[in-house]
Amino acid sequence: MLFDKFEQARQEHFELSKQIREHDKLYYSEDSPAISDAEYDELRQKLEAIEREFPELTNANSPTQKVGTSPSRRFGKVKHSNPMLSIGNAFSEEDVIDFIERVRRFLGLDENEIVEIFAEPKIDGLSFTARYENGKFVQGATRGDGTTGEDITENLRTIKTLPQEINYAETLEIRGEVYMTHEDFRKLNAENDGKFANPRNAAAGSLRQLDAEITAARNLNYFAYSVSGYNADFATTQEELMERLSALGFNINNLNKNCNNSQQLIDNYNNIYNSRPTLSYDIDGMVYKLNRFDWQQRMGVLSRTPRWAIAHKFPAERAKTILKEITIQVGRTGALTPVAELEPITVGGVVVSRATLHNQDEIERKDIREGDLVILQRAGDVIPQIIEADKSARQPDSQPYKFPEICPVCGSHAIREQDEAVRRCTGGLICGAQIVERLKHFVSRQAFDIEGFGAQNIQSFWEDGLISEPADIFKLEREMLEKREGWGEKSIDNLLNAISEKRKISFVRFLYALGIRHIGLGTAKLFAKNYKSFQYLMEKSSFDELISIDGVGEKAATEFIEFLQEEHNKKLIENLLRHVQVEDYEDNRQQSQLTDKTVVFTGSMEKMTRDEAKAKAEFLGAKVSGSVSAKTDFVIAGTDAGSKLKKAQELGVKILTEEEWLEIANNI
Repeated sequence: MLFDKFEQARQEHFELSKQIREHDKLYYSEDSPAISDAEYDELRQKLEAIEREFPELTNANSPTQKVGTSPSRRFGKVKHSNPMLSIGNAFSEEDVIDFIERVRRFLGLDENEIVEIFAEPKIDGLSFTARYENGKFVQGATRGDGTTGEDITENLRTIKTLPQEINYAETLEIRGEVYMTHEDFRKLNAENDGKFANPRNAAAGSLRQLDAEITAARNLNYFAYSVSGYNADFATTQEELMERLSALGFNINNLNKNCNNSQQLIDNYNNIYNSRPTLSYDIDGMVYKLNRFDWQQRMGVLSRTPRWAIAHKFPAERAKTILKEITIQVGRTGALTPVAELEPITVGGVVVSRATLHNQDEIERKDIREGDLVILQRAGDVIPQIIEADKSARQPDSQPYKFPEICPVCGSHAIREQDEAVRRCTGGLICGAQIVERLKHFVSRQAFDIEGFGAQNIQSFWEDGLISEPADIFKLEREMLEKREGWGEKSIDNLLNAISEKRKISFVRFLYALGIRHIGLGTAKLFAKNYKSFQYLMEKSSFDELISIDGVGEKAATEFIEFLQEEHNKKLIENLLRHVQVEDYEDNRQQSQLTDKTVVFTGSMEKMTRDEAKAKAEFLGAKVSGSVSAKTDFVIAGTDAGSKLKKAQELGVKILTEEEWLEIANNI
């Protein structure tokens, strides 16, 4: 049993090590990580847990014993004077408290003795080292595998704020982090079609260019955070070291702070986490270092990490940022969707500048306002969402967001039905956000059914400005099509003839083609049957009259009346009627034994299409329904019939095969 457990752990250790090495290569050498920081940290934590339980699995090749990855062969190699170590992680306040207690125990300090911890923002960039001799910058390198890095001397020279000369005669090797500001990242991505996932990748990729001129054009920056080796004459504490480096002209982060206890560290962590959205660069946590260098020397290092430092990571899939504005997107069905325009921030390895707010109720429930500091969450590839607003940081003059009742695209009324969470634009065919989908519906088979005018042609004709509303379809001329690529004389003739054939259309098809919500073919037939003339429907219909029609619901009546109340919809219909004749409705149904019987078709028909079968039934006076109920008279079951057939059997409804149905229909 014990052997089985060890063997299982050994196999898992092997697989985890393999995964981590591959991700290290992608992250450090290729600047193209395949997983988020949180997912990577989880892999490492699993590996470390296995090695704690089975120490014999720890060996020199384990990722827990290494830093970074081997230098790329594209660059010369630089052996570091002292190893560039990695830092262990803390993920909670308890981890931070444990770290300080470990320091106390290791150094044998009294519980009342102050342990100064120097807190620095953890810059999300690329680590580097820069060597100065006789006051001149002579060599620069990446971290590499911690022992040997890549020679990036000429690339580092292009960083304008990195001194080429300093007023210090002895050898000095500073270490720091190269980064790219949010503004420079946005500019770079705009010029490169969004090539880079985040500023860290952009900075790393820029610094590791073989052509230093490319690096120079990308406006990189850096912060110095340490030096190689311990020199008590240069500085005795981390705080003093930062002051010395700043005096020599190096960039030092102004958020660095010396703290005296764990509570100060945690308060500082929370303050910087909250101010993160206002920074011009990415940070993914805080680094805590024992301030006194002599104590650092006493504590020493493990194989890849110093005992005297730890990184307190921010929640990898959450972040706080500023909601600058709430904008409204109008979808192809007219739905108004609120979108949060955010101060860009990196969450889970991806720069996020927008997040969904779902709908009006969601905004009101969470009381989210423009200008709020909001908590953002991104899990995996899910669209980022706003969890809540930090109301303690809200400005006194903040006002609740008022959801628009007018479509921001076309100016039509945006209505919200009583039982729906979504507010929709009533503009329909005149709304720029909906027009293409509405035009596709207009020419579809059960509407105008214009042969040869498929979705692709609708899209390209609209993009090229040939059609912007249904009436434009009937204004198309040969000269407008002759210069289009792929349109020969025959295809032009076919399309123009197909359009011409539809200049006369039935009342039902015309009304259905307008794409008014909740008015399908069935409802269109009810309207036509009761009003006979489309013109009469336009002039005389009212809400009360419409809902008095058997089978017409409040939603359909409301949508139609509100559609007519929009002046641009009336104008659209007027334009269309200049080119199209709408035939008055004639009830040409045949009186038969099927008159007013309710039939339902389910499954696949083999001897006719479903549309043909429905048309035949309606011609014979039957009512075709889409669902089975106790009022259903017949269910016609084709092949692969499903739930409708089962329900008919449960209710005792008469079931006919396709052949039985055709025998009845053809003999009437």
